[in-house]
Amino acid sequence: MPNSLDLDRRPQDTRVVVAMSGGVDSSVTAALLKAEGYDVVGVTLQLYDHGAATHRKGACCAGQDIYDARSVAERIGIPHYVLDYESRFKEAVIDRFAQSYIHGETPVPCVECNMSIKFHDLLNTARELGADVLATGHYVASRPLPGGGRGLFRAREEERDQSYFLFGTTREQLELLRFPLGERAKAETRELARQFGLAVADKHDSQDICFVPTGHYAEIIERLKPGAAEAGEIVDRDGRVLGSHSGIIHYTVGQRRGLGVATGSPLYVVRLDAERRQVVVGPREALRMSRISLRDVNWIGDGRIDEVLADDRREVFVKVRSTRPPQAAWLTAANGGYEVELVDGEHGVSPGQACVFYDAPEGQARVLGGGFIKSALAAADAAPQRDEAFAAMRG
Repeated sequence: MPNSLDLDRRPQDTRVVVAMSGGVDSSVTAALLKAEGYDVVGVTLQLYDHGAATHRKGACCAGQDIYDARSVAERIGIPHYVLDYESRFKEAVIDRFAQSYIHGETPVPCVECNMSIKFHDLLNTARELGADVLATGHYVASRPLPGGGRGLFRAREEERDQSYFLFGTTREQLELLRFPLGERAKAETRELARQFGLAVADKHDSQDICFVPTGHYAEIIERLKPGAAEAGEIVDRDGRVLGSHSGIIHYTVGQRRGLGVATGSPLYVVRLDAERRQVVVGPREALRMSRISLRDVNWIGDGRIDEVLADDRREVFVKVRSTRPPQAAWLTAANGGYEVELVDGEHGVSPGQACVFYDAPEGQARVLGGGFIKSALAAADAAPQRDEAFAAMRG
């Protein structure tokens, strides 16, 4: 009979490496597995040395967090290792983050960290430690599929769901990954932390990007890439100059405040032209996009994506921002890549963000994969393809 991690062996014969960030979620994950009798090993990644961030609420992966993870490991009686991943993290996450902003994108470094560091490098380390599985404190569910393999599903508690950040997980990785909190609510997790006597029971959740504890992205980018903040023009969609700016890295698509131009009606950033160093602004309706071109698509639905899309487009539900609900869309193979056409359009679609596919609009929908947004076409400019098929989706 399989154990709680879906492995056919006794818990005491199953080694589990737990990625411990020092927060309440990963701490409870480790404590739960230890209480069930698993052979648990805690691992914390030293990702950066950020001085001022080490004691700031809402910052993760810093000195205090390593101390907290070590304390929890001692409390529950498991071995704990701190691994220095600073150079790898800078190369794979921080430098790419800066470069993406310079190119006028709005990157999601947590996705890159999961893909490059946690579920690649750390998973390899877990194997070296003799682990049968790697467990994390993410709020996402993993379950066996009827035809074999494992699927990724949204968390039970919708407002805690982190599946958007994990779309890049591969099928092979899912075989070795487990997410024990996916079927629990956050309140349950904190109550379990108190029952286990963990000092982190009431610790604040991390809210900022860990290497940008102040929330001021431009400061980090300018320090990493001197000269990145080149001045340029603020223009309307017809190219008329409305003002100037001190660098496109200070702006994101959808931004309204801080533009420094006035035309009598609200203006929003609708596009960033890195080549011309222009911030293009327009009315809110100009933010509504219908067609999205994707890059680096990862498919973890049934079959191979090329086979799934060989004869027709696929109905999916997509999230283009982590905080937005899934929207009805069509996924197609086009122009040597993949495109998503949104049934009702979406505001503020930004290159660099993730577009994640689900098989249902609500509940614990299965994650089918996703990709990064390469470009988006405004609703008014998209080819008119919302016909009977769209009506059928709504119906």
